[in-house]
Amino acid sequence: MMNDHPGGPAGAASSGEPESVAAALRGQIVQAIADAGGWLPFDRFMQLALYAPGLGYYANASPKFGLLAASGSDFVTAPELSPTFGALLARQVRQALDATGTHEVWEFGAGSGALAAQLLAALGDRVRRYVIVDVSGSLRARQHERLAPWADRVEWLDRLPARIEGVVVGNEVLDAMPVQLLQRTGGVWHERGVALDAQGQFAWADRPTDLRPPVPIDGTHDYLTEIHPQAEGFLRTLAAHLARGVALLIDYGFPEGEYYHPQRHMGTLVCHRAHQVDSDPLADVGLKDLTAHVNFTGVALAAQDAGLEVLGYTSQGHFLINCGLQSELDALPQAQRAQAAKLVMEHEMGELFKVLAVGTAGVEGELMGFSSGDRTHRL
Repeated sequence: MMNDHPGGPAGAASSGEPESVAAALRGQIVQAIADAGGWLPFDRFMQLALYAPGLGYYANASPKFGLLAASGSDFVTAPELSPTFGALLARQVRQALDATGTHEVWEFGAGSGALAAQLLAALGDRVRRYVIVDVSGSLRARQHERLAPWADRVEWLDRLPARIEGVVVGNEVLDAMPVQLLQRTGGVWHERGVALDAQGQFAWADRPTDLRPPVPIDGTHDYLTEIHPQAEGFLRTLAAHLARGVALLIDYGFPEGEYYHPQRHMGTLVCHRAHQVDSDPLADVGLKDLTAHVNFTGVALAAQDAGLEVLGYTSQGHFLINCGLQSELDALPQAQRAQAAKLVMEHEMGELFKVLAVGTAGVEGELMGFSSGDRTHRL
Protein backbone atom coordinates (compact mmCIF):
# COMPACT_ATOMS: atom_id res chain seq x y z
CA MET A 1 0.00 0.00 0.00
CA MET A 2 1.07 3.57 -0.58
CA ASN A 3 0.56 6.71 1.46
CA ASP A 4 0.73 10.28 0.25
CA HIS A 5 2.22 11.64 3.50
CA PRO A 6 4.60 9.38 5.44
CA GLY A 7 4.53 10.75 8.95
CA GLY A 8 2.25 12.01 11.67
CA PRO A 9 -0.70 10.16 13.18
CA ALA A 10 -4.09 10.79 11.64
CA GLY A 11 -6.82 12.51 13.61
CA ALA A 12 -9.96 11.10 15.13
CA ALA A 13 -12.88 9.88 13.06
CA SER A 14 -15.19 12.62 11.85
CA SER A 15 -18.49 10.92 12.60
CA GLY A 16 -20.00 9.15 15.56
CA GLU A 17 -20.52 5.84 13.80
CA PRO A 18 -16.83 4.90 13.41
CA GLU A 19 -16.22 5.92 17.01
CA SER A 20 -19.05 3.69 18.22
CA VAL A 21 -17.58 0.78 16.26
CA ALA A 22 -14.17 1.50 17.81
CA ALA A 23 -15.70 1.64 21.30
CA ALA A 24 -17.40 -1.72 20.82
CA LEU A 25 -14.16 -3.23 19.51
CA ARG A 26 -12.25 -1.82 22.45
CA GLY A 27 -14.70 -3.45 24.84
CA GLN A 28 -14.23 -6.79 23.11
CA ILE A 29 -10.44 -6.54 23.34
CA VAL A 30 -10.59 -5.49 26.99
CA GLN A 31 -12.66 -8.60 27.68
CA ALA A 32 -10.18 -10.75 25.75
CA ILE A 33 -7.34 -9.36 27.88
CA ALA A 34 -9.29 -10.17 31.05
CA ASP A 35 -10.10 -13.67 29.81
CA ALA A 36 -6.40 -14.22 29.08
CA GLY A 37 -5.38 -13.31 32.61
CA GLY A 38 -4.44 -9.68 31.96
CA TRP A 39 -1.99 -10.15 29.08
CA LEU A 40 -2.80 -10.70 25.40
CA PRO A 41 -0.08 -11.67 22.92
CA PHE A 42 0.17 -9.09 20.15
CA ASP A 43 -0.85 -11.45 17.36
CA ARG A 44 -4.16 -12.04 19.14
CA PHE A 45 -4.59 -8.28 19.65
CA MET A 46 -3.85 -7.68 15.95
CA GLN A 47 -6.31 -10.41 14.94
CA LEU A 48 -9.10 -8.70 16.86
CA ALA A 49 -8.10 -5.19 15.76
CA LEU A 50 -8.28 -6.18 12.10
CA TYR A 51 -10.79 -9.01 11.87
CA ALA A 52 -13.20 -9.05 14.84
CA PRO A 53 -16.55 -9.68 13.08
CA GLY A 54 -18.28 -6.42 12.19
CA LEU A 55 -15.85 -4.35 14.27
CA GLY A 56 -12.25 -4.95 13.21
CA TYR A 57 -10.66 -2.69 10.65
CA TYR A 58 -11.13 -5.10 7.73
CA ALA A 59 -14.54 -6.21 8.98
CA ASN A 60 -16.17 -2.80 9.41
CA ALA A 61 -17.61 -0.51 6.73
CA SER A 62 -14.85 2.13 6.47
CA PRO A 63 -13.68 2.90 2.89
CA LYS A 64 -10.02 1.74 3.29
CA PHE A 65 -8.92 1.73 -0.37
CA GLY A 66 -8.57 4.86 -2.50
CA LEU A 67 -6.22 7.30 -4.20
CA LEU A 68 -6.79 10.26 -1.89
CA ALA A 69 -7.61 10.82 1.77
CA ALA A 70 -10.53 13.04 0.68
CA SER A 71 -12.36 9.87 -0.34
CA GLY A 72 -12.24 8.67 3.27
CA SER A 73 -9.68 6.02 2.34
CA ASP A 74 -6.54 5.12 4.26
CA PHE A 75 -4.16 3.84 1.59
CA VAL A 76 -3.89 2.92 -2.07
CA THR A 77 -2.85 -0.47 -3.44
CA ALA A 78 -1.44 -1.15 -6.90
CA PRO A 79 -4.77 -2.05 -8.59
CA GLU A 80 -6.35 1.21 -7.39
CA LEU A 81 -3.27 3.18 -8.41
CA SER A 82 -3.41 2.00 -12.02
CA PRO A 83 -5.32 -0.68 -13.98
CA THR A 84 -2.02 -1.35 -15.73
CA PHE A 85 -1.09 -3.46 -12.71
CA GLY A 86 -3.90 -5.93 -13.35
CA ALA A 87 -3.35 -5.92 -17.10
CA LEU A 88 0.31 -6.91 -16.67
CA LEU A 89 -0.34 -9.42 -13.90
CA ALA A 90 -2.94 -11.00 -16.19
CA ARG A 91 -0.20 -11.79 -18.71
CA GLN A 92 1.66 -13.77 -16.06
CA VAL A 93 -1.54 -15.42 -14.85
CA ARG A 94 -2.39 -16.48 -18.41
CA GLN A 95 1.06 -18.00 -18.91
CA ALA A 96 0.79 -19.83 -15.58
CA LEU A 97 -2.65 -21.16 -16.47
CA ASP A 98 -1.24 -22.47 -19.75
CA ALA A 99 1.82 -23.96 -18.06
CA THR A 100 -0.32 -25.86 -15.56
CA GLY A 101 -3.20 -26.70 -17.92
CA THR A 102 -5.73 -25.16 -15.54
CA HIS A 103 -8.67 -22.76 -15.90
CA GLU A 104 -9.31 -21.22 -12.48
CA VAL A 105 -7.99 -18.18 -10.62
CA TRP A 106 -8.14 -18.04 -6.82
CA GLU A 107 -7.69 -14.67 -5.17
CA PHE A 108 -7.11 -14.31 -1.44
CA GLY A 109 -8.03 -11.01 0.18
CA ALA A 110 -9.59 -9.35 -2.87
CA GLY A 111 -9.99 -5.95 -1.19
CA SER A 112 -12.16 -3.61 -3.23
CA GLY A 113 -12.40 -6.10 -6.10
CA ALA A 114 -10.31 -3.86 -8.36
CA LEU A 115 -7.69 -6.49 -9.14
CA ALA A 116 -10.31 -9.17 -9.78
CA ALA A 117 -12.07 -6.87 -12.25
CA GLN A 118 -8.81 -6.12 -14.04
CA LEU A 119 -7.85 -9.78 -14.28
CA LEU A 120 -11.27 -10.91 -15.44
CA ALA A 121 -11.42 -8.19 -18.10
CA ALA A 122 -7.95 -9.04 -19.41
CA LEU A 123 -8.24 -12.83 -19.28
CA GLY A 124 -11.73 -13.15 -20.73
CA ASP A 125 -12.81 -16.71 -21.44
CA ARG A 126 -9.41 -18.07 -20.41
CA VAL A 127 -10.79 -18.11 -16.85
CA ARG A 128 -13.76 -20.39 -16.36
CA ARG A 129 -14.02 -19.82 -12.61
CA TYR A 130 -12.75 -17.00 -10.38
CA VAL A 131 -12.86 -17.84 -6.69
CA ILE A 132 -12.41 -15.25 -3.95
CA VAL A 133 -11.54 -16.15 -0.37
CA ASP A 134 -12.02 -13.11 1.89
CA VAL A 135 -12.83 -13.00 5.59
CA SER A 136 -14.39 -9.53 5.42
CA GLY A 137 -18.15 -9.45 4.95
CA SER A 138 -18.17 -5.71 4.19
CA LEU A 139 -15.50 -6.09 1.53
CA ARG A 140 -17.34 -9.05 0.03
CA ALA A 141 -20.36 -6.81 -0.47
CA ARG A 142 -18.24 -4.30 -2.38
CA GLN A 143 -16.70 -7.07 -4.44
CA HIS A 144 -20.15 -8.44 -5.38
CA GLU A 145 -21.14 -5.04 -6.70
CA ARG A 146 -17.94 -4.39 -8.60
CA LEU A 147 -17.77 -7.85 -10.15
CA ALA A 148 -21.42 -8.05 -11.22
CA PRO A 149 -20.46 -8.16 -14.95
CA TRP A 150 -18.73 -11.50 -14.30
CA ALA A 151 -21.35 -12.95 -11.96
CA ASP A 152 -21.48 -16.18 -13.99
CA ARG A 153 -17.83 -16.92 -13.18
CA VAL A 154 -17.13 -15.40 -9.76
CA GLU A 155 -17.87 -17.08 -6.46
CA TRP A 156 -16.90 -16.63 -2.82
CA LEU A 157 -15.84 -19.36 -0.43
CA ASP A 158 -15.36 -19.41 3.33
CA ARG A 159 -13.10 -22.44 3.39
CA LEU A 160 -10.77 -24.21 1.01
CA PRO A 161 -11.81 -27.35 -0.85
CA ALA A 162 -9.68 -30.46 -0.72
CA ARG A 163 -8.09 -29.62 -4.10
CA ILE A 164 -7.22 -26.35 -5.80
CA GLU A 165 -6.17 -26.42 -9.43
CA GLY A 166 -5.29 -23.10 -10.99
CA VAL A 167 -3.44 -19.86 -10.32
CA VAL A 168 -3.56 -18.33 -6.85
CA VAL A 169 -3.15 -14.56 -6.48
CA GLY A 170 -2.51 -12.69 -3.24
CA ASN A 171 -1.82 -8.96 -3.49
CA GLU A 172 -1.00 -7.40 -0.10
CA VAL A 173 -2.43 -10.35 1.81
CA LEU A 174 0.55 -11.57 3.80
CA ASP A 175 1.30 -8.17 5.34
CA ALA A 176 -2.16 -8.10 6.96
CA MET A 177 -1.69 -11.41 8.74
CA PRO A 178 -1.11 -11.04 12.51
CA VAL A 179 2.49 -11.17 13.70
CA GLN A 180 4.15 -11.91 17.01
CA LEU A 181 6.40 -9.22 18.43
CA LEU A 182 9.78 -10.05 19.98
CA GLN A 183 11.68 -7.50 22.04
CA ARG A 184 15.29 -7.97 23.15
CA THR A 185 15.98 -5.85 26.21
CA GLY A 186 19.25 -6.04 28.11
CA GLY A 187 20.15 -9.14 26.12
CA VAL A 188 16.97 -11.01 27.14
CA TRP A 189 14.26 -11.87 24.61
CA HIS A 190 10.63 -11.12 25.47
CA GLU A 191 7.34 -11.58 23.68
CA ARG A 192 5.52 -8.28 23.53
CA GLY A 193 1.83 -8.29 24.37
CA VAL A 194 -0.93 -5.90 25.37
CA ALA A 195 -2.28 -5.24 28.87
CA LEU A 196 -4.24 -2.44 30.55
CA ASP A 197 -2.50 0.33 32.44
CA ALA A 198 -3.74 1.98 35.65
CA GLN A 199 -6.08 4.20 33.64
CA GLY A 200 -7.56 1.25 31.75
CA GLN A 201 -5.77 2.10 28.50
CA PHE A 202 -4.00 -0.37 26.23
CA ALA A 203 -0.30 -0.61 27.11
CA TRP A 204 2.68 -2.69 26.05
CA ALA A 205 3.73 -5.51 28.37
CA ASP A 206 6.71 -7.80 27.76
CA ARG A 207 7.19 -11.35 29.03
CA PRO A 208 10.37 -13.47 28.81
CA THR A 209 10.07 -16.05 26.05
CA ASP A 210 11.85 -18.93 24.38
CA LEU A 211 10.76 -17.59 20.99
CA ARG A 212 13.53 -16.21 18.77
CA PRO A 213 13.88 -14.60 15.36
CA PRO A 214 14.81 -17.17 12.68
CA VAL A 215 18.40 -15.87 12.57
CA PRO A 216 20.64 -14.50 15.33
CA ILE A 217 20.66 -10.70 15.66
CA ASP A 218 24.20 -9.42 15.97
CA GLY A 219 24.97 -7.04 18.81
CA THR A 220 23.65 -6.55 22.32
CA HIS A 221 21.48 -3.49 21.67
CA ASP A 222 17.74 -3.47 22.37
CA TYR A 223 15.90 -4.82 19.35
CA LEU A 224 12.23 -5.08 18.34
CA THR A 225 11.11 -7.29 15.48
CA GLU A 226 8.35 -9.59 14.23
CA ILE A 227 7.97 -13.27 13.49
CA HIS A 228 5.30 -14.54 11.10
CA PRO A 229 3.79 -17.90 12.10
CA GLN A 230 0.41 -17.08 10.51
CA ALA A 231 1.84 -16.11 7.11
CA GLU A 232 4.04 -19.19 7.09
CA GLY A 233 1.09 -21.31 8.21
CA PHE A 234 -0.95 -19.90 5.33
CA LEU A 235 1.68 -21.16 2.85
CA ARG A 236 1.64 -24.60 4.44
CA THR A 237 -2.15 -24.70 4.23
CA LEU A 238 -2.08 -23.55 0.62
CA ALA A 239 0.46 -26.24 -0.21
CA ALA A 240 -1.80 -28.89 1.31
CA HIS A 241 -4.65 -27.88 -1.00
CA LEU A 242 -2.86 -26.84 -4.21
CA ALA A 243 -2.92 -30.03 -6.27
CA ARG A 244 -1.79 -28.35 -9.49
CA GLY A 245 -0.96 -24.72 -10.03
CA VAL A 246 1.05 -21.61 -9.26
CA ALA A 247 0.71 -19.02 -6.50
CA LEU A 248 1.74 -15.39 -7.09
CA LEU A 249 2.24 -13.40 -3.88
CA ILE A 250 2.86 -9.65 -4.12
CA ASP A 251 3.72 -7.62 -1.04
CA TYR A 252 6.22 -5.32 0.59
CA GLY A 253 9.03 -6.96 2.47
CA PHE A 254 12.57 -8.29 2.46
CA PRO A 255 14.55 -11.50 2.43
CA GLU A 256 15.58 -12.74 5.85
CA GLY A 257 19.06 -11.20 5.86
CA GLU A 258 17.62 -7.72 5.30
CA TYR A 259 14.56 -8.19 7.49
CA TYR A 260 16.59 -9.07 10.57
CA HIS A 261 19.46 -6.68 9.91
CA PRO A 262 20.94 -5.46 13.22
CA GLN A 263 20.14 -1.87 12.28
CA ARG A 264 16.41 -2.61 11.81
CA HIS A 265 15.96 -2.43 15.57
CA MET A 266 12.46 -0.89 15.58
CA GLY A 267 10.81 -3.61 13.51
CA THR A 268 8.46 -2.96 10.59
CA LEU A 269 5.03 -2.79 12.25
CA VAL A 270 3.16 0.39 11.23
CA CYS A 271 -0.38 1.75 10.94
CA HIS A 272 -2.10 3.44 8.01
CA ARG A 273 -4.90 5.98 8.28
CA ALA A 274 -6.01 8.78 5.94
CA HIS A 275 -2.91 8.16 3.77
CA GLN A 276 -0.60 8.83 6.70
CA VAL A 277 1.63 6.47 8.64
CA ASP A 278 1.97 6.19 12.40
CA SER A 279 3.68 3.76 14.74
CA ASP A 280 1.12 3.33 17.54
CA PRO A 281 -1.07 0.26 17.00
CA LEU A 282 -2.62 0.67 20.46
CA ALA A 283 -4.35 3.95 19.52
CA ASP A 284 -7.58 4.31 17.50
CA VAL A 285 -7.95 0.54 17.32
CA GLY A 286 -10.29 -0.53 14.53
CA LEU A 287 -10.02 2.84 12.78
CA LYS A 288 -6.73 2.18 11.01
CA ASP A 289 -4.78 -0.58 9.35
CA LEU A 290 -2.04 -2.53 11.13
CA THR A 291 0.61 -4.10 8.95
CA ALA A 292 4.09 -5.60 9.03
CA HIS A 293 6.51 -6.25 6.20
CA VAL A 294 6.87 -9.80 4.90
CA ASN A 295 9.87 -12.03 5.57
CA PHE A 296 9.97 -13.58 2.11
CA THR A 297 12.62 -16.11 3.10
CA GLY A 298 10.38 -17.52 5.81
CA VAL A 299 7.38 -17.65 3.48
CA ALA A 300 9.38 -19.32 0.69
CA LEU A 301 10.87 -21.89 3.07
CA ALA A 302 7.43 -22.70 4.49
CA ALA A 303 6.13 -23.31 0.98
CA GLN A 304 9.17 -25.38 0.03
CA ASP A 305 9.06 -27.48 3.20
CA ALA A 306 5.39 -28.19 2.49
CA GLY A 307 6.17 -29.57 -0.98
CA LEU A 308 5.92 -26.57 -3.31
CA GLU A 309 8.71 -25.32 -5.54
CA VAL A 310 9.98 -21.74 -5.53
CA LEU A 311 9.55 -20.55 -9.13
CA GLY A 312 10.76 -16.98 -8.82
CA TYR A 313 11.33 -13.98 -6.59
CA THR A 314 11.97 -10.43 -7.74
CA SER A 315 10.99 -6.82 -7.23
CA GLN A 316 7.61 -5.61 -8.45
CA GLY A 317 9.43 -3.27 -10.81
CA HIS A 318 11.35 -6.06 -12.52
CA PHE A 319 8.28 -8.28 -12.57
CA LEU A 320 6.06 -5.74 -14.33
CA ILE A 321 8.77 -4.75 -16.80
CA ASN A 322 9.26 -8.44 -17.64
CA CYS A 323 5.51 -8.78 -18.21
CA GLY A 324 5.56 -6.04 -20.86
CA LEU A 325 5.19 -2.74 -19.04
CA GLN A 326 6.56 -0.63 -21.90
CA SER A 327 3.90 -1.67 -24.39
CA GLU A 328 1.19 -0.88 -21.84
CA LEU A 329 2.69 2.53 -21.07
CA ASP A 330 2.95 3.41 -24.76
CA ALA A 331 -0.81 2.94 -25.12
CA LEU A 332 -1.73 5.21 -22.20
CA PRO A 333 -2.44 8.96 -22.11
CA GLN A 334 0.27 10.97 -20.36
CA ALA A 335 -1.63 11.40 -17.05
CA GLN A 336 -2.34 7.69 -16.76
CA ARG A 337 1.22 6.87 -17.79
CA ALA A 338 2.56 8.83 -14.83
CA GLN A 339 0.35 6.89 -12.42
CA ALA A 340 1.35 3.55 -13.92
CA ALA A 341 5.03 4.46 -13.71
CA LYS A 342 4.71 4.61 -9.92
CA LEU A 343 4.24 0.85 -9.98
CA VAL A 344 7.88 0.37 -11.00
CA MET A 345 9.74 3.45 -9.73
CA GLU A 346 12.23 2.50 -7.03
CA HIS A 347 11.17 5.32 -4.70
CA GLU A 348 7.47 4.42 -5.10
CA MET A 349 6.37 0.76 -5.29
CA GLY A 350 8.91 -0.77 -7.65
CA GLU A 351 11.59 -1.84 -5.18
CA LEU A 352 9.92 -2.18 -1.79
CA PHE A 353 7.25 -4.50 -3.21
CA LYS A 354 8.33 -8.00 -4.19
CA VAL A 355 6.73 -10.86 -6.11
CA LEU A 356 7.17 -14.47 -5.03
CA ALA A 357 5.98 -17.37 -7.17
CA VAL A 358 5.63 -20.89 -5.82
CA GLY A 359 4.00 -23.86 -7.47
CA THR A 360 3.49 -27.56 -7.71
CA ALA A 361 6.05 -29.82 -9.37
CA GLY A 362 6.13 -29.97 -13.14
CA VAL A 363 5.30 -26.37 -14.07
CA GLU A 364 6.65 -26.09 -17.59
CA GLY A 365 8.96 -23.27 -18.62
CA GLU A 366 10.20 -20.12 -16.93
CA LEU A 367 7.57 -17.68 -15.72
CA MET A 368 7.84 -14.47 -17.73
CA GLY A 369 7.73 -12.19 -14.70
CA PHE A 370 11.09 -13.56 -13.51
CA SER A 371 12.93 -13.76 -16.84
CA SER A 372 15.24 -10.92 -15.80
CA GLY A 373 16.31 -9.82 -12.34
CA ASP A 374 15.30 -12.97 -10.49
CA ARG A 375 16.50 -12.83 -6.88
CA THR A 376 15.68 -16.32 -5.66
CA HIS A 377 19.34 -16.75 -4.73
CA ARG A 378 18.96 -13.94 -2.17
CA LEU A 379 16.19 -15.63 -0.19
